Amino acid sequence: MSGPVSTAGVVCFRGDEVLLIKRGKPPRLGQWSIPGGRIEWGEAAIAAARRELMEETSVEAEILALVDVVDGVFVGDDGQVERHYVMIDYAARWVSGEPAAGDDAADARFVPMAQVDAMVEWPETRRVIHEAWARFGDA
Repeated sequence: MSGPVSTAGVVCFRGDEVLLIKRGKPPRLGQWSIPGGRIEWGEAAIAAARRELMEETSVEAEILALVDVVDGVFVGDDGQVERHYVMIDYAARWVSGEPAAGDDAADARFVPMAQVDAMVEWPETRRVIHEAWARFGDA
């Protein structure tokens, strides 16, 4: 058994909109989420966040601050842990680029904050987005 996978994610705001991606791979295939992915060996978490944002959406952003560190533990039907991610999520402000899905993303777009609860299924992702909005929205 290996340890959890470290990932970095970005809650990127442009005015009253947040950048979401539609996941193109498991876990949560087909669900809307924030851009993010694995931290590479020797890579700083904040650098991974910027890289994943660019790879998945073609968007550049200014990282504002750490929002939260979230454990994503996925258990199979047999009750055994199948996946365990430690997600380091940052808030960011859009700088340039229009969303274009790339890498693991099937779609990428800015959506009004009012649509987040209807689009994002995983409660932890919704919570992190709302927490970032409360602290940095319209920054």
